[in-house]
Amino acid sequence: MTLHTDVARRLRDGMADGVLSFPLTAFHADGSLDPDGFRAHVAAQIATAPGAVFPACGTGEFFSLDEGEYRRVVEVTVEQAAGRVPVVAGTGYGWAQAARFARIAEEAGADALLVLPHYLIAAPQDGLVGQLEELAARTRLPLIVYQRGQVAFTADSLRRIARIPNVIGLKDGHSDLDRLQRLTLAAPEGFLFFNGAATAEIQARAYATVGVPAYSSAVHAFAPEIANAFFAALHGDDHGTVDKLLRSFYVPFVELRDRVPGYAVSLVKAAARLRGRPVGPVRAPLTEPSPADVADLKTLLATGLDLVGAAL
Repeated sequence: MTLHTDVARRLRDGMADGVLSFPLTAFHADGSLDPDGFRAHVAAQIATAPGAVFPACGTGEFFSLDEGEYRRVVEVTVEQAAGRVPVVAGTGYGWAQAARFARIAEEAGADALLVLPHYLIAAPQDGLVGQLEELAARTRLPLIVYQRGQVAFTADSLRRIARIPNVIGLKDGHSDLDRLQRLTLAAPEGFLFFNGAATAEIQARAYATVGVPAYSSAVHAFAPEIANAFFAALHGDDHGTVDKLLRSFYVPFVELRDRVPGYAVSLVKAAARLRGRPVGPVRAPLTEPSPADVADLKTLLATGLDLVGAAL
């Protein structure tokens, strides 16, 4: 069994049993990396049995890490995972810089890479495919491609990237189900798909109808009790519980998140701190939530935890 096949199998098995965890990168109050805080956070995440753990991705503020910090974050995650769950590290920017991060992730023991959307430049389909070909030629690690923002593949391009030996899957953040259905139909058997929409639980049922039941959960980073209860209800066809959690927690959370750009990460960190998690502040260009928004977040978090029988 090849490395790529084995990692794909482990991911497929894991995402059938749990949500995908995207841990927060912990910083000290002065903005410096806090390895001990991150170690405690990622250990708590892994203890809740996620399908896989994705350090240094969007929720983990990949865009604000230097290469030394990135190495430490991946090393700590691999150490804490100890082979129990796959570790998929983020990488990104142009292919040359992405390859540098890929090499660090490989040296640190990551199982695979999530290729975040490239920086700034809009590109044609040939360029999007070429970007992945260049990166794939420079790493032995399996790649999961994240289409979001200015990266969106056609069915023909999906067929092309699926032929790149170490590309094993695609994470979608566009929520265009017509396009996504075309991609799933164009993909070869065994190709992995992930729901990567912001607050993915909101659209989890819709994604499942086009053959994409696996999803990442930002909520898992601060309230795994809520995230796991939702996952169990969704996979158990308990639509009453799904609707209750959506109506009383997830939809209000999205409405709060949409108040300020960047709250998709800032609020998650604030919620983790409300629960005593040592994750520290966000780094610029993100900003901390206002006191009024934190107060609303605390009330909403208490409501969500009460719904699943957990304490704040």
